[in-house]
Amino acid sequence: MDDEQLRQVRIRADQAVGTVVLDGRDISDNVSGYQLSRRAGLPAVLALYVSPLVKDDFEGLAHVVVGDPPDPGPAAAAFLAAIDAGELERHALARHDLMDGGPHELTRAMLQLLREWAQGKFEAEAADAVTQ
Repeated sequence: MDDEQLRQVRIRADQAVGTVVLDGRDISDNVSGYQLSRRAGLPAVLALYVSPLVKDDFEGLAHVVVGDPPDPGPAAAAFLAAIDAGELERHALARHDLMDGGPHELTRAMLQLLREWAQGKFEAEAADAVTQ
């Protein structure tokens, strides 16, 4: 990538709305997301995620790469493969705040625990309560 390929980029993120402008042309309607990265001594790299409403005729300039969002499936499969079923059941049964007596309460409690664990929220108190 040499400097001749660089293009003027302006990104303005205003709360829920934002604009992406390349060489003075607003392309925000064509973009569903972006990732901007910068390393010391190098030009910034802007990765644009093309909106699903746009056909394959995207026009992009600058050190711009067009990419697809990553598939969450493999990461979810790896996360679930690491879960001990017995531990999940014990934690779900120990979480009385998740057991409401309604239909499928154990399954709903397990799904809630999995969501929390995926976000890094592990309740040590529940583990202590189960072992006592």
